[in-house]
Amino acid sequence: MNTPLATASGTTSGTSAPTPAAPLALPALPRPSADEFDAVVQHSAYMPLAQFGVIDATGDAAASFLHGQLTNDTQHLDAAAARLAGYCSAKGRLLASFLTWRCGDALRLLVSKDVQAAVQKRLSMFILRAKAKLVDASNELAAIGLAGDVCKALSGVFDAMPDGVHVKVDGPAGSLIRVPDALGRLRYLWVGPKAEIEVRLPQLDAQLKRVSPAVWDWLDIRAGEPRITQPVVEQFVPQMVNFDVLGAVNFRKGCYPGQEVVARSQYRGTIKRRTSLANVAGETDTVKAGAELFHSADPEQPCGMVVNAAAAQTGGVDLLVEIKLATLEGGSVHLGTADGPTLTFLALPYGLPTEV
Repeated sequence: MNTPLATASGTTSGTSAPTPAAPLALPALPRPSADEFDAVVQHSAYMPLAQFGVIDATGDAAASFLHGQLTNDTQHLDAAAARLAGYCSAKGRLLASFLTWRCGDALRLLVSKDVQAAVQKRLSMFILRAKAKLVDASNELAAIGLAGDVCKALSGVFDAMPDGVHVKVDGPAGSLIRVPDALGRLRYLWVGPKAEIEVRLPQLDAQLKRVSPAVWDWLDIRAGEPRITQPVVEQFVPQMVNFDVLGAVNFRKGCYPGQEVVARSQYRGTIKRRTSLANVAGETDTVKAGAELFHSADPEQPCGMVVNAAAAQTGGVDLLVEIKLATLEGGSVHLGTADGPTLTFLALPYGLPTEV
């Protein structure tokens, strides 16, 4: 018998949203087993993704409202596509990151569960008289991540597979979106009605290994795709986490909170801070998002911060770290203190612009 999928809890909110509870801390997940890592790297696997919540924006003005709030274009979002987007404070600092797509008449936002309540309340405050409403859909929906050759396992669920990154196909069981590859493995995100997904779990279990959601966090890191979680809220402008490179910022769209700061960061000259991929010794309960980094040449001042961390297949913890680019030219970078564990830097799966 299959274990029911965990989903986020929450309440519907609109213009009169209730005051949310204190920020939800996502629990540190145990290190996946060697078999779980092997399943995604060498074979095929799926994983329930309880670390995400879902917000549905409904109403005639939903797309235009979000268009004026997020860093990407939602007003012209194609029905067969998904887009990354950020939500910034007035100072251009990221409050949340989303994957967004159309689902019928709604715009659907996938967001880290620990920031969902606060972000949903803040967005709702700006709806005013717009014909739009934000609904926490997390209880009704489930999210599944899939990695590897999963076409056969999904053949009875979807009529076709997405043929490119951020391409989406729909079916009675929800939406299937291809997301960036990691370690050469194809990856897909399946979000749909909880009941529709659960009834199809036996079909997945017969063909794919079910693994920990921590593996998905690791794959996102190896894909070089940062996620804004509660420990790093308001720490970064989008370029610091490579959102301009990843297509999460549209510099030709209209205004949104923090837009002037984001645009100035892009066009004023050199971008001095970026996100890099690294590995460090330790466990995920001691290596966490929000930890500061220190460079051997300047041990008194932090040179960066951990954006995301997840247990790595080869040992230690893989990290996405926001860091001063100059510190990568020599010396060593350490976690927590100047004499803390040393980071080993790895190549991102995409190139960064050459700053001039």
